[in-house]
Amino acid sequence: MKKKVLAAILASVLALSVLSGCGSKNADDKVIKVGASATPHAEILEQAKPLLEKKGYTLEVTVFDDYVIPNEVVESGEMDANYFQHIPYLESFNEEKGTHLVNAGGIHYEPFGIYPGQKASLSDIADGDVIAIPNDTTNEARALLLLQDNGLLTLASDAGLTATINDIIDNPYNITFQELAAEQVARVKDEVAYVVLNGNYALQAGFSVGKDAIAYELSDSEAAKTYVNVIAVKEGNENDAKIKALVEVLKSDEIKEYIKNTYDGSVIPFE
Repeated sequence: MKKKVLAAILASVLALSVLSGCGSKNADDKVIKVGASATPHAEILEQAKPLLEKKGYTLEVTVFDDYVIPNEVVESGEMDANYFQHIPYLESFNEEKGTHLVNAGGIHYEPFGIYPGQKASLSDIADGDVIAIPNDTTNEARALLLLQDNGLLTLASDAGLTATINDIIDNPYNITFQELAAEQVARVKDEVAYVVLNGNYALQAGFSVGKDAIAYELSDSEAAKTYVNVIAVKEGNENDAKIKALVEVLKSDEIKEYIKNTYDGSVIPFE
């Protein structure tokens, strides 16, 4: 009799454990954990929260101020997705770090711009001026290409999206480049002639593309396609229901309208 009672108890415990595990998994499927840069990514995600709630999902956003940890926590499974990077950076990160991150959907484009430091116009450039640029592979190339487009330097013809200052073949103004982590560039604007900024860090520094940029990538340029900011997930998770719901909401008319009304051209919805 005791054996039968014990067996019944064990069976009940096992059943409760299984049900508890299923409940936890179902709950997890309704929570979307996303890492993001503060501006504009986390701000856009905040607008997405009520729209996702209507679909039965809870969105949890964690803000990061660097470009490494948000990818590491998605690779490890600690978070479901991140929203801060463009495709060239994602691909470069995968190659350098051995991660397995993929694009689950393109959301917006941020024009890269040249902004005033000690000087307000490119016509004021003088021999030996200092320009601050991002030092990560893809963004440094993007900055140099923009400077080339505005006649400040010439790059080797095959430099492309991996260009560095070592690929400069003509530097008529003998520019000195101050290479800094992307999040640090705006902080030296009072110490250098010009700064070349990612869209989100320009916003954080209080710059507007329309009002403050000396020059910037045009919205109909190839850069819009190349540098679209994406929802990144670990490979194999891109078709999960909650990821599809997240992307669908971020590409909705409501979010597009918010972006257009909020960022004065510094952020453009990706069609």
